[in-house]
Amino acid sequence: MRLTARPRWFDRLVASPTARRLLRGGGAGGTRVTARRWVPDAGESRAGERYGGPASATRPIITLPPGGRGGGRANSPGGPGGRRPFWLVLGLVAVVLIGLAGGYLIVAGTGGSTGSPQAGGAGATPGKPEALTNCTANVVDASGARQALEAAKPGDRICLNGDLGNEELQLRRSGVEKQPITILGGGTATTGQITVRGDHVVVDGVRMNKPRSPGFMLIGNDITVRANVVDSPQVVKKGDDGDGIRFFGNDIKIVNNLVRNVVNLNGQKGNHGDAIQTFATSDENGPSQRVLIDGNRFEEIDNMCLIAEGPDSEAGDGTGEGKSSDFTVTNNYCDNGAGQAFFFDDISDVTLTGNEVVGKIDKAFSLQNDSTGATIRDNKISPKVGYEVGMDDSSEDDYNGPDPEGGP
Repeated sequence: MRLTARPRWFDRLVASPTARRLLRGGGAGGTRVTARRWVPDAGESRAGERYGGPASATRPIITLPPGGRGGGRANSPGGPGGRRPFWLVLGLVAVVLIGLAGGYLIVAGTGGSTGSPQAGGAGATPGKPEALTNCTANVVDASGARQALEAAKPGDRICLNGDLGNEELQLRRSGVEKQPITILGGGTATTGQITVRGDHVVVDGVRMNKPRSPGFMLIGNDITVRANVVDSPQVVKKGDDGDGIRFFGNDIKIVNNLVRNVVNLNGQKGNHGDAIQTFATSDENGPSQRVLIDGNRFEEIDNMCLIAEGPDSEAGDGTGEGKSSDFTVTNNYCDNGAGQAFFFDDISDVTLTGNEVVGKIDKAFSLQNDSTGATIRDNKISPKVGYEVGMDDSSEDDYNGPDPEGGP
């Protein structure tokens, strides 16, 4: 547990009349110390789709045991006049102060702090980037990066250094199993949009500030993006969405990234700013299977943290071919403003565990249109969220989780 600075109320308690009475030999009484667990304040709506949570949400209470109780009897043993011995007074003071300090540590360790919220299982995001070592190419500008990506071969480690500008970088080559093509930013290199069209690729530790939306476009199999930052993706094409990450393919891993400030900056009606999106509308943008989305932090997302649509989605624009399934969405922190945080349409066998949802929204998880076989458990849902699970009748088969409380 990380100890924080001693709070002012602790100093006031030490100097309180109760403590002074103890020093004079008086009783401590039966005072109880209570503290409210921290809950994020209700924020203003950021998008037209934002819905309010319950009108009155009960916050859990931590009730701490009394710091100590004084005897206070008139005829207690001790020195003249029934006063306690000095060593006994010091002992009682020590008991009270230890109890108060222990109560403070309990509150601080379980959410008593009013600092920034931390994801239940997401930890500190982005994750620690991989070191810039064993580089087959070191690049310091966009031109050098493009040349390295065009010549990349299995096992190459392309290391980006410094500010490469805001241009799009494209990788159109593939690695092989156990010898991926790896793009490294060390947690400090900045660039614009990154597009991957290939298999067996890793992108690690790259930062994007106001990239063209989506920050990452991933098309292929066995692609991993980890420990990256996508901040404020920009909508520049009419009819496009302001997404942080889009993916299409199998064995995709999106882990320990930070995606934040996802909005529709140009105000185009009908557009959506989602942290992550996938759909199946063409041969290139097809269905996805065996997807892992773990340990990410999604902050200030106007719409959804994840929207996933299969080939037979209710939108009616899917290919109708193939199947999207086996999505594992775990240990993510989500602060968003649409009707739900995570949305699945025609996606089977979804696992949702260890996520924290804090936005003022209708529901945390939505499943519809034969999104069967879902498992939902051990998620942390803010009182500002109306209910945890929304589901239609077609998605109930093989469902394991809390009872749905409404529609998707």
